[in-house]
Amino acid sequence: MDRRYLVTGGAGFIGSNFIRHVLAHEADATVTNLDLLTYAGVEATVRELDDDPRHSFVRGDIGDSALVDGLLPGHDVVVNFAAESHVDRSIAGPAVFLQTNVLGTGVLLDAARRHGIPRFIQVSTDEVYGSLAEGFAAEEAPLRPSSPYSASKAAGDLLAASYGTTFGYPVIVTRCTNNYGPYQFPEKVIPLFVTNLLNGRKVPLYGEGRNERDWLHVEDHCAALHLLVDRGAPGEVYNIGADAQLPNIELTRRILAAVGMGEEMIERVPDRPGHDLRYAVDSSKLRRLGWAPARSFEEHLAATIDWYRRRPDWWRPLKEGSRP
Repeated sequence: MDRRYLVTGGAGFIGSNFIRHVLAHEADATVTNLDLLTYAGVEATVRELDDDPRHSFVRGDIGDSALVDGLLPGHDVVVNFAAESHVDRSIAGPAVFLQTNVLGTGVLLDAARRHGIPRFIQVSTDEVYGSLAEGFAAEEAPLRPSSPYSASKAAGDLLAASYGTTFGYPVIVTRCTNNYGPYQFPEKVIPLFVTNLLNGRKVPLYGEGRNERDWLHVEDHCAALHLLVDRGAPGEVYNIGADAQLPNIELTRRILAAVGMGEEMIERVPDRPGHDLRYAVDSSKLRRLGWAPARSFEEHLAATIDWYRRRPDWWRPLKEGSRP
């Protein structure tokens, strides 16, 4: 099937992995990668993707209506990863999160609807459900975002859903748990901790480390999204979770053990404001379509640490403030 994908945010972590997944699994697919190359969009990642002639890169903003309007005709699928996505950054400066995650998403949705793009997937986060004391959030759960980041993603979700209700446009919304894996910008917890340890530095653990997250490997996430391109129902929301919940202190201990270091490498730091204690989603709706994680958390974590050991050429310049 010679599908044409427009992937936004494809120089970032999940977007670039999704492009690799599509090109590996669809021999006739082509991908247009639209990314502004802000701080988490890595040019070295784009250069690697350009090794495949089916990938073409366009530097630009999803909020640029003229650019988006010119790019969209002829595409079959839009997958919107473009987002500002770091909670701490959203607390320090919310405006850019609203600009990209709400207004930019609106520009993209409207152009896709006008050009009749048959499939639009809005990639979101489990953080829109807020903190759960117990149980698992199903897709119908109330949205209770706690940070400017999660609030902006919830707004984008609702905007996408409104295009289905108002215009009959076939939008699918996905909400994933915490991703990890290769090409993740080293400010996020797993690559931050791994690369710190590889550099002989301590790892900064918020508070007592009781905050609990479900850890989803990016390859499993991409496989789920690719399945939904074919089998997802328009207008539906799909949770994507690995059922690999761990409190941050346990995650830290597993990373330390995997690199052969002890708890003396933990540096306790003050907790972030409004730090949600626990996220957990019910992904049974997606699993009924035949999806499940390909490997265990332990196997995926070992492979992830091995990737960062082998690729200091990619991550070290980012930690040093330069660009590979």
